[in-house]
Amino acid sequence: MTQENNPSGLSEFTTANKKLIALFGEVLADIFPDRSVLGGAPYNVARHLRAFGMHPLLITRTGNDSINSEFMAEMSRLEIDVSGVQLDATYPTGRVLVHLDEGGHRFEIMPDQAYDHIHAGVTHLVTMSSHPEMVYFGTLAQRGLESRLALDRFLSDAKSPRFLDMNLRAPWYDKHIIRRSLLRADIVKINEDELNELSAMFQLPRSSAEAGALALKKRFELEGLIVTCGADGAWALFDGDVVTSVAGVRLDQKMVDTVGAGDGFAAICMIGILCQWPVDLMLRRANDFAAALCGVRGAAPESLDFYEVYIKEWY
Repeated sequence: MTQENNPSGLSEFTTANKKLIALFGEVLADIFPDRSVLGGAPYNVARHLRAFGMHPLLITRTGNDSINSEFMAEMSRLEIDVSGVQLDATYPTGRVLVHLDEGGHRFEIMPDQAYDHIHAGVTHLVTMSSHPEMVYFGTLAQRGLESRLALDRFLSDAKSPRFLDMNLRAPWYDKHIIRRSLLRADIVKINEDELNELSAMFQLPRSSAEAGALALKKRFELEGLIVTCGADGAWALFDGDVVTSVAGVRLDQKMVDTVGAGDGFAAICMIGILCQWPVDLMLRRANDFAAALCGVRGAAPESLDFYEVYIKEWY
């Protein structure tokens, strides 16, 4: 396959074996004093899935503004399906104001954005016509009533495994949102800080992280629970009480930032589950990829060349 006939630059394997994954949630822009950067966990995950040849369908809502124009242009460049993107005439595309303080950056997630008003009826039509093989959701887009109703419809329509990437962002969640998310999930990814918070919230055993995680998995009847530990690696519970773990990765490159590393980890786990990789292999590959992302600026690399080494090695 030539580059001319394959403008996305994806390998023949990935373009021939793509799976449709629907992702529900926020698209937003980090607004710095001198620039804006597109982001949001569902958008970041969708970028990685597309680069690995999957078919991500992003269900979100954006405003009729310059950020939306930038977002749609980027979706076109990356050849990501936009049939699930809703346009709002009243509310702006999601924004996070980045305040530069002496101690670093302070992030302010703006309230009442377009992604808080995702329409349930439109979401239903898109989901029913797409038949996704896996669905993804988080907690931030549940802060608005309209989007909560749309998410309920999305999850009831999609008869496929449900992957919850917790991504707790204070102050935009409460016990009710977390509980309803866990009750609707099949596989959950959290970090160790979130596990500690959930253990306290639901009065789970605190004797060890593993004990708390196992109690959480049993209480909400989860098929799998994945816990990330940053530089210390990750571990998971899938088969009963068996803990599968991987150690941290020594970076071959200079650490640039950790922005989006968790989103990259989630994307590889979703691919691994759909491709039926063994749990230890899935964790190792997700950990290696997330570590590599820490060597590039921002949540995702600009060039698809970044992904080729993994595509060649994994397939």
